Amino acid sequence: MTKTKDATKFEILIERAGEYQELAKENYDRVRRIANGIQSGFCKYLASTDGVCVHLVPAQGPFQPKEYGDAAFSMPPRGFRHIGPIAFGLAVRVTRGTDWLRMSLICSKKGDFFEVSIVDGESHKFDLPFTDDDHQEFYQKLFDHIVHWLDEKIELYRDGDYSSRSIGFDFSDEHVAGDGLAPDIIVNTPVS
Repeated sequence: MTKTKDATKFEILIERAGEYQELAKENYDRVRRIANGIQSGFCKYLASTDGVCVHLVPAQGPFQPKEYGDAAFSMPPRGFRHIGPIAFGLAVRVTRGTDWLRMSLICSKKGDFFEVSIVDGESHKFDLPFTDDDHQEFYQKLFDHIVHWLDEKIELYRDGDYSSRSIGFDFSDEHVAGDGLAPDIIVNTPVS
């Protein structure tokens, strides 16, 4: 719609909000494709021989090691969405049993590409279409981040001081946001 003297201010507002929502949908869809690619690619990278080893889960709050679908993302898939960074979590199985550790990630558009940042860790550039081969370096960053956290906790215990909780990990349903292990993640949330 072009601005003419026949268009009301309300019609102009509706048109502009429609354009905003199309871009918000595009942003959500791209982040969702990247997150799904990371989930499947990282599981392949870990080369588990005994089942699923990575799930997409909410970035904050209690979680179970299962697929959450749309609920894994800090932005709703429908309704009025905001254009902005979107957070999601990766639950990674860290034992042969049922122990899962969550890593929180934030994805945001930077120019012509998307950047995925590990909360309290490194970032990586992504573009679409997503291919596993292009992101082996990021899978190594994810792996190193988890191993570093485990090594840090082991060393703190051996040194007699395990009170530090600096990297944003938590285990399924063991901790909640704000307890030091599950970081408070600042992202856009819908206005009610």
